Amino acid sequence: MSDEISATALSQGWGPANVYFHLHLVSDSTGETLQAYAQAVCAQFEEARPILHIHPLIRSPRQLERALTMIEDAPGLVLYTLMKDDKREALETLCLRLGLPHLSVLDPAIAMTGRYLGIESSHVLGGQHELDQRYFARIEALNYTLAHDDGQNVAGFHQADVVLLGISRTSKTPTCLYLANRGFKAANMPLVPGVPLAPEIEALEGNSGPLVVGLIASPDRIVQIRRNRLMALNERDETDYVDADHVRDEMTSARKLFLLKGWPMIDVSRRAIEETSAAIIALMNRRKTEGGLSMAGGNDF
Repeated sequence: MSDEISATALSQGWGPANVYFHLHLVSDSTGETLQAYAQAVCAQFEEARPILHIHPLIRSPRQLERALTMIEDAPGLVLYTLMKDDKREALETLCLRLGLPHLSVLDPAIAMTGRYLGIESSHVLGGQHELDQRYFARIEALNYTLAHDDGQNVAGFHQADVVLLGISRTSKTPTCLYLANRGFKAANMPLVPGVPLAPEIEALEGNSGPLVVGLIASPDRIVQIRRNRLMALNERDETDYVDADHVRDEMTSARKLFLLKGWPMIDVSRRAIEETSAAIIALMNRRKTEGGLSMAGGNDF
């Protein structure tokens, strides 16, 4: 990339000086592959927070034009999986004109596999998604998780596979979405100072219902994330939300609750979403294979 293009791109909102950056995912299929890929990449940059723009099922010229307009309005990184040459060309032309970095994430693997097999790829749209039982289970889990995010529809929490609790900015929602993509029904509830735990959560105790997991983190880390969040929203006022002592009290209260209830705890301070989810899945598997895992006293992962 030339110095001129680099300067243009930096001025338009992506680059090392920006904590928040726009990330466009453009796909002619569901976009699940792109989201998993992008999540794995972004997990390597702890100080960066992508503002995701997902453009799935780009099949018609009108759909493509809408995606291109959004990219032009909010320039940033562009990752894509487009099988049709005309759509790829249109997207790449725009990115080159704006000086935006762009990558067709499947191309290297497809090219390598084709060379090894000695055959051409079939260019099937969404060929990796077979409509099998596991696929529909993931869709059902995702629908459930979206309907039970951030304390919504708490009366249905007993139908979950796992319920995550934690104070604000402990990655409850992204972790639930990742688990849903693995086929697990995940619900989450924020712990708010001065607000008692919902009776429906109290009723989840026991080994027959969903696993309840507490997410904790370093108070300093929470303050940093909250400040970045407020800056992105152009909020400059100092409140208890970003007060170090107040956040420390929030975390202490959360820990005491998890210990009192015997719910396992996972420290997400320096964990990627995938690592947190893997720990939760391991807890669910242990609970199942051991006929109900005793969590008395809490476990800090």
